[in-house]
Amino acid sequence: MNTNEFDTRMVKLNESLKKLTTQKNSVSTCWDNGLYERYTNPVVTRNHIPTEWRYDLNFETNPHLIERMGINAVLNSGALEWEGKHVLVCRIEGNDRKSFFGVCESNNGIDGFRFWDEPCNIGSQGETNVYDMRLTRHEDGWIYGLFCAEYHDDSKPHDPSAATASCGIVRTKDLKTWERLPDLKSNSSQQRNVVLHPEFSDGKYLLYTRPQDGFIDTGSGGGISWALADSMENPVIGEEKVIDPRIYHTITEAKNGMGGVPIKTEKGWLHIDHGVRNTAAGLRYVLYASLYDLNDPTKMIANPGGHLIAPLGSERLGDVSNVVFSNGMIAKDDGSLFIYYASSDTRMHVATTTIEKMLDYVFNTPADPLTSNDCVQQRLELIAKNRDYVESVREEIAEKGM
Repeated sequence: MNTNEFDTRMVKLNESLKKLTTQKNSVSTCWDNGLYERYTNPVVTRNHIPTEWRYDLNFETNPHLIERMGINAVLNSGALEWEGKHVLVCRIEGNDRKSFFGVCESNNGIDGFRFWDEPCNIGSQGETNVYDMRLTRHEDGWIYGLFCAEYHDDSKPHDPSAATASCGIVRTKDLKTWERLPDLKSNSSQQRNVVLHPEFSDGKYLLYTRPQDGFIDTGSGGGISWALADSMENPVIGEEKVIDPRIYHTITEAKNGMGGVPIKTEKGWLHIDHGVRNTAAGLRYVLYASLYDLNDPTKMIANPGGHLIAPLGSERLGDVSNVVFSNGMIAKDDGSLFIYYASSDTRMHVATTTIEKMLDYVFNTPADPLTSNDCVQQRLELIAKNRDYVESVREEIAEKGM
């Protein structure tokens, strides 16, 4: 390749990136459940990563313009409204399987996402890998990022797949300069999906945890829990109390964990979390909603049955198929809600709805009655209710002579 060919290829790379980041997204016509809207395109993919993050752009040292540091996936992003823009702190997985974080922003939250100039430099506590950051704008004035920090399990020196997971913590005031704090200390051997509540609880920091003793916590009870810490500079928690247990033959049978930071509404704290069950094809991840008491954010007050979002169509295909995962939402002042979710550990999507619709959903959608027979009874009641309504409307129309 000569310099002219090099320059031509460089122009094509930049044009492809510009075309992707200026492409308009549209509401999917293949989906309509009255609650939220899906979109035709993902909002962020590995192809959104800036060229200079992947290529050596110097002809002298890379005369064939080969991608030196490839990107495998962009997934599981924390979300925040920042200076009028929608900001995602994305988990970016390189071809080497190591993940890191990068900030991208959009004016409208559904298209036009562009990454900031450099990935996040968050420091290290000696972990091998980091992923899945939740962003909490806390009432103490800091923005906290809680993420999974994974270490090799040195108690099994001959097993290269043995891992332990801790909750890593950073904080920032501008999303550019990050202060690394000590990892969360707990009595559990593993901690994933830890989320910091945005308000104090009796002067302490309230954390939602998922205590577990192995990589996947199956067969040992458990579920989403809560605990308190005196400070984030020395984050230590004691007893973890389960508030959302795993339940047999439900969407949370294998495990469940927190999604994004809870959204405060006039009727309670809105959660959108993930539930996992086993299938013949492996684990299936879905999202589900619940509402917690406004004055006691550890008390669930509404829990509609079934999933809120499940992988659909091409979302089912990817590095880890049949998975949707969310760790970020943005609630706007106008009442709109943006739910950011990854599909199959590969790319990022958004679903849009309103707080009003979500409150209607959590309060008026029946809870899972836990048996097939009771599920049938629920549907029979709905059918009878609809039949009665249709008959009453028909009589009303007849009386009016219409």
